[in-house]
Amino acid sequence: MEDSNRSSNPSIHEISEPSRRIVLQGSMMVALAPVLGALSACASTKSPLTAGPRPGFRSVAASTADGLSVAEGYSAVPSFMWGEPVGLYGDMPAFKPDGSNTAAEQAAQIGMHHDGMHYFPLSGSQRGLLVMNHEYTDDGQLHADGMATWSAEKVRKSMAAHGVSVLEIEDRDGRWQLVRPSRFARRISASTPMALSGPAAGHALLRTAADPLGKRVLGTLNNCAHGHTPWGTYLTCEENFIYYFNGPEQPDAHENRWGLRPRERGIRWHEHEERFDAVRHPHEPNRFGWVVEIDPMDPTMTPIKRTALGRAAHEGAWVTQTADGRAVVYMGEDAQFEYLYKFVSRDRIQPGGFSANRDLLDHGALFVARFDADGSGEWIELRHGSQGLSQANGFADQGEVLIKSRQASDLLGATKMDRPEWVAIHPTNGEVYCTLTNNTRRGTAGHPGPDAANPRANNNMGHIIRWKEAGDFDARRFTWNHFVLAGDDSVARAEAKGNIKGDLYGSPDGLWFDARGLLWIQTDASASTMNKGEYTRMGNNMMLAADPATGETRRFLVGPVNCEITGAVCTPDMKTMFVNIQHPGESPGERSDPADPSRFSTWPSGVKGARPRSATVVIRKKDGGIIGT
Repeated sequence: MEDSNRSSNPSIHEISEPSRRIVLQGSMMVALAPVLGALSACASTKSPLTAGPRPGFRSVAASTADGLSVAEGYSAVPSFMWGEPVGLYGDMPAFKPDGSNTAAEQAAQIGMHHDGMHYFPLSGSQRGLLVMNHEYTDDGQLHADGMATWSAEKVRKSMAAHGVSVLEIEDRDGRWQLVRPSRFARRISASTPMALSGPAAGHALLRTAADPLGKRVLGTLNNCAHGHTPWGTYLTCEENFIYYFNGPEQPDAHENRWGLRPRERGIRWHEHEERFDAVRHPHEPNRFGWVVEIDPMDPTMTPIKRTALGRAAHEGAWVTQTADGRAVVYMGEDAQFEYLYKFVSRDRIQPGGFSANRDLLDHGALFVARFDADGSGEWIELRHGSQGLSQANGFADQGEVLIKSRQASDLLGATKMDRPEWVAIHPTNGEVYCTLTNNTRRGTAGHPGPDAANPRANNNMGHIIRWKEAGDFDARRFTWNHFVLAGDDSVARAEAKGNIKGDLYGSPDGLWFDARGLLWIQTDASASTMNKGEYTRMGNNMMLAADPATGETRRFLVGPVNCEITGAVCTPDMKTMFVNIQHPGESPGERSDPADPSRFSTWPSGVKGARPRSATVVIRKKDGGIIGT
């Protein structure tokens, strides 16, 4: 994972009283009385949780099998796989299992490596649009001969497999199927024209030779998690975008802070798509790392990169609203020692859908979180001219503050977190939860040590933090505690034991509250970690359900070998759940051998030699009941 934060803003240890610190000493975690106890008390007295829904199914066993297992009484059907035609009129190429589809064909097919998604009803729970992200590609699987004979055609195909798919789906005779052709069907990729809007649009740091006005970008990429708005639009988020750019041998301070390196990750797009060569086009990376708004109901709409929400390695963007109707967007940045953000719109949400709220996300205030050791916290505004965000410190205007949001957050003293990923907002009490997936560099030489919010050195297991705003969602202060520290209490190392109440898991990533208030947790342990060392008893990546009031957690689903479980949404009647299986059979090196594509997995086909394929699993209760009961 990216690790680019070498800022000197103080840690909680440096600004808190010794009695408030979390200390890892010997084989014991010394913190329970002064800090964690206080935080638990804070949570129970200031934001009480009444008894909520409990998982109503029996836990499924951990597994290392190359298959998908789901709780007893449920069915799980792989659907909407990488390479299926999305349903464009007159352009529905079939998937070729040997990887020989062309770039033009892939541009009309479902992308690779499914991630966040949302269901937009057209006819209630019977027909709707399933909009999903495609995070990245495994070029060893995507092309017949992998990255051999690297070419412009292969770059175009890889770019076409990124982005977003808009799929019309319907329940026909008890089985969800694609509607093809569909007037809604669309593929958005790394080549799709997009607009830049908000305070940074047109900024000098966004201008390039191809776009001298700095207001039009080609493409979106590394689309991880997502969001959806009350006015009916989809938000896709650009995460590890920096890996796609070839950087200089000696990056400047700005490039270095954003992790730009020469030949990073060996993606090699820059060899045939010049704009990804940041040596020649140094402003092009600044045009990525944004939240992108899409109207799924209008396939002609130009997607918009909303700069008011700040630039980051965005995991996702989760929207709620204040009592007076303003939008609030929570955003995590999935990189080691990076930050949590909140955006509050200036204006109120208006009835009338996207057309009535077209500019809503262009005006408002952006904040970054500081978690204090006493269980309180503060949202600090990233506003030019305030708290040192001035020309003297490298911020000429608000646009530059947003483009350099990391540097601004460094200066403001925000808390360096352990990879903040998905956010989920409790549907009734307003508590906000965030997964912190892991951070094995925490406490190592040259890196920040444990602090109250991130209490474990070599945090390979991750945790989930939660907070309650001091008033409405636009509040500047909050109280917080840990919902859970993931881990296995049978291992020797104290920092990996955790405090799970129920089934074991590590590396929590996906997070979602259903309408009843049941918290769904999805894991993303890497292929190089899974079923080894302290993860030996965990099995493959999984999806669990937790009672937020008691912490009771049960394993609901286990995926095939080396996959990630990600994305979760239900139909309005809560009788169908959609869950994504990303990169089944992923190589520990993240790039497969095209000569042996099924070395680690054959899911979902089960055919030896076949390419494994990301897919959406359609889950139903066999008795027709509510998911999770």
